[in-house]
Amino acid sequence: MKILVVGGTGLIGSKVVDKLRANGHTVISASPSTGIDTITGQGLAEAVMNTDIVIDLANSPSFADKEALEFFETSGRNLLACEINANVKHHIALSVVGTDRLQASGYFRAKQVQENLIKKSGVPFTIVHSTQFMEFLGSIVAFTKQGEGITASPYKIQPIASEDVASFVADFALGNPVNGIVEIGGPERFKLSELLQTYLIKTSDPQRVIEDPKALYFGVAIEEMTLVPEENAKRGSITFEDWFAARS
Repeated sequence: MKILVVGGTGLIGSKVVDKLRANGHTVISASPSTGIDTITGQGLAEAVMNTDIVIDLANSPSFADKEALEFFETSGRNLLACEINANVKHHIALSVVGTDRLQASGYFRAKQVQENLIKKSGVPFTIVHSTQFMEFLGSIVAFTKQGEGITASPYKIQPIASEDVASFVADFALGNPVNGIVEIGGPERFKLSELLQTYLIKTSDPQRVIEDPKALYFGVAIEEMTLVPEENAKRGSITFEDWFAARS
């Protein structure tokens, strides 16, 4: 099969491309650096032509409300229009567990717009809702820092390693469209505050985490289960300890 991976040079995309090629599929890695741009449309129609499956892993370069909305709306419209013309059989998009519960955030409102475009397009689809990547724990620490301290809620988080995300995405892509949402998460649940403290200790960072149920998550109030998937979600196999030991 011919498969187009949008965002194919990124953290998840590069792994998905390698996995699919290893299984003998013809895979095109799409990004502005490879001459395929979903925002300008450069090379997009040609790349989608005669393609069976499109995997959209592109992410907005900005978390700002206006920029994120413009990115996901423009990219989504351009990509889906090409897919309709090319009669693509399966569209897969990577999104975030809790998107519908985080609508106070402009970024997550933009992700919801992206999902709505997919659902209305008529292209058979699977939307993959993933929990936070373990590789982004450092970014979460940075965003939760306030002055001299780090303040985080005690509510649950179930991070997943990018290797597991890529495996799930590749598997879903080769399966039948579900025309709905599937959820994936890591094998373990933690308190967000405790996991961040563990991460700081393991990275020899002397900062301490202050636990506060009212602490915001990327500027948004969360509740006990906002960031975790349903019990029937598919779970990865890589634990936090295994991921940390193997990380580069």
